[in-house]
Amino acid sequence: MTGITPKIFDIFLILCDTNIEALIKKSNISIDREKKNLVVKNCNNKACDGLFNNSVSLHANVSGDIKTAAFKNLQDYLTKNDSNRTINSLVVSTAADVTGEVMIVIDFDLQKQRPRDTELICVYWDNYTHAWSEEGCAWKGPSAEGQCVCNHLSSFAVLMSKTPLRVPALSMLTTVGLSISIMSLIVNLAIEMIVWQQVVKTNTLYLRHAAQVNISVCLLVADICFLASSKPDDAESNGQTSVWCRIFAVLKHFFYLAMFFWMLALSSTLLHQAVFLFHKVSKKTYLRFSILLGYVCPLLIVFITFLANNAGEEGSYFSSDTCWLVYNGLLKGSIFTFIIPVGVIVFFNTFSMLVVIMKLLEHHKNDDTQIDKEKAAAKTVIRSVVLLTPIFGLTWAFGLMIMILDLTSGDVAYAVNYIFVILNAFQGFFILMYGSLWCLVLLTMGWCLGSEGEVFKQTTIFILTDS
Repeated sequence: MTGITPKIFDIFLILCDTNIEALIKKSNISIDREKKNLVVKNCNNKACDGLFNNSVSLHANVSGDIKTAAFKNLQDYLTKNDSNRTINSLVVSTAADVTGEVMIVIDFDLQKQRPRDTELICVYWDNYTHAWSEEGCAWKGPSAEGQCVCNHLSSFAVLMSKTPLRVPALSMLTTVGLSISIMSLIVNLAIEMIVWQQVVKTNTLYLRHAAQVNISVCLLVADICFLASSKPDDAESNGQTSVWCRIFAVLKHFFYLAMFFWMLALSSTLLHQAVFLFHKVSKKTYLRFSILLGYVCPLLIVFITFLANNAGEEGSYFSSDTCWLVYNGLLKGSIFTFIIPVGVIVFFNTFSMLVVIMKLLEHHKNDDTQIDKEKAAAKTVIRSVVLLTPIFGLTWAFGLMIMILDLTSGDVAYAVNYIFVILNAFQGFFILMYGSLWCLVLLTMGWCLGSEGEVFKQTTIFILTDS
């Protein structure tokens, strides 16, 4: 029995007949003792530290000294009554004469780092059942990983689950939701092809529909990659190699960013028109600017991030569990090369739409029919941006919360996972509803651009008063 002294092993044998706290209490130890495998502290201020990097704080009415001991290797010899859990700390025992209610806080130095979504269980050694018991002890959660709070004195330790927690039916919801989103985007692109020639009669509408097509394509590819890289419930692997997982992470990073940058192109060009009184700019100029902003900018972000994280190294650029970017804390991790640009775009879109709305309210009826057409078309673009920006932004706000919240945090973490899946599923559906399908309905009713050149005749009522 290497690694454990005979004295400690003797204590272990005695545990079957008496509890270790009684032994410590009976021992005549008045000064601190530290050996290779044993530390005993005689504490008189209700707090003990230096217990092999563990510490104890006792909150109770205590008469006399508090004696606390920490044992190395003892946990390896105690019965493991649950095959799904493993001991992940030293054994720490506290003995004292207490009256009334007891609260003892033990800060354990965990032997192994807790994997994400893996539960820790605070336990004490039950001398009657000769097994670990959770009764009267509670884990303080992921914010204080090694901290346990118990309402009695005993010999304490921390157990760790061998498998992480899973969100029930999440894989099924992801598959169904993303399938709905993918089908909606395909239908949206088909409608755009059908009505394209009839609805792009002005520069503003050309910009709106060109941006909508590119947003749909980006989201479609990203959703397909998301679906292909998702894992089934209670599965550790979906057969994805590290290479494929890296490829999916890069593609999702690029196309989700490109989707937001195309929305930025849409709102920024509309802002330019509003500020400069709808000066005419050619369609080619719009398209070149939008392509540069919509594809080149996200490409540069992804490329630089990939190189900065050791050429897309696993654990640095992407996580093998999610095939997505890594979150390592506040402003730490590759995920912030996605979150920060998205946050800036959402803020800019909100600001630009407020400016455009104010400009439209200032402009009175103009005799120039073309300017009136551009103004009416601008209102339909505003509707798209105003509706889609919060939806996309809110979706990825919940996506960030998923990375921040551990499933051991409780019901809130589960709710955030479900909300993200639902919002992510309906992104494509919202594009379909507030984009091509809406225009197709209006077109069949004679309200979209017709042969007489009227631009959404019945939709020129300003968006804030439009029912």
